Amino acid sequence: MLSRKNKILLAKIFSLFSVVRGYNILIIVIAQYLASIFIFAPEKRALDVILDWRLFLIIFASSLAIAGGYIINNFYDAEKDLINRPIKSMLDRLVSQATKLRVYFALNFISVLLLIPVSIHASIFFAVYIFLLWFYSHKLKKYPLVGNLTASLLAMLPFFGILMYFQSYYIGIFIHAFFLYILILIRELLKDMENIKGDFANDYQTIPVRFGESVVKQVVSVLVLIAFIPIYVLVSYLDIGYMNYYFYLSCTVLIVFLIMLWKANSVSEYHKLHISLKLLILLGVFSIMLIKPDVLVSGKILLEETL
Repeated sequence: MLSRKNKILLAKIFSLFSVVRGYNILIIVIAQYLASIFIFAPEKRALDVILDWRLFLIIFASSLAIAGGYIINNFYDAEKDLINRPIKSMLDRLVSQATKLRVYFALNFISVLLLIPVSIHASIFFAVYIFLLWFYSHKLKKYPLVGNLTASLLAMLPFFGILMYFQSYYIGIFIHAFFLYILILIRELLKDMENIKGDFANDYQTIPVRFGESVVKQVVSVLVLIAFIPIYVLVSYLDIGYMNYYFYLSCTVLIVFLIMLWKANSVSEYHKLHISLKLLILLGVFSIMLIKPDVLVSGKILLEETL
């Protein structure tokens, strides 16, 4: 049996894991490695990419910076989350605000320090990224559309750090990035629809608070139509292997999503739409392997030969 002290410690560890959204960071790490293997450096052996210590430091440092971003976002949203997410907020409050700030500064310091052996440019890039995460949480997220555009950009920036490391500027990468950016932007707008009560109570001037839910639906509808443009280009003109099936599925999901969006009128319905979009993004992460599935076969053969 665990002592009371150990139970409290475990509860606080679990609370901190909830604050930094460890499950999201794990998915981001997987996405970064998959993107590195199949998109940024397809000419390299997968094993060489995985064992690249510089890439490991970049991904690890970005994970720490993202965790810090979640912490500072949680710090500023404490009052709002009491309204929007009362159960999660109770769990998050097991760790004091002072402790969260100490962890936040420690994670950011380690993140920047780790990247010095890689390059001073990488260190500066992530220092700027950390500042933008703070500025977004402190100021920008309270403004309509600006907050959504910034949040979506911040979700993409760690991948651009890896892109600059590999110096792979293939046009297809930017088209992939644009499609992902649109999906993330739509997800951010849906989050605003879910959080409208807390945002209104705390004077967050988001689009649904400032202009109403109908305007959000119109903006999302336009964004869904825009999302079909990169899908068409990727499927029609670029070699994306079997990942084209993911984009065919995405078309179907987005059409159904749009129909359900215009029927939705409650927080629970918006939450379901948010989850469906999150699952589509998650599926897209693992579908990256379909671009060049022979890499997996080659890796299996290499491992068998090594063993």
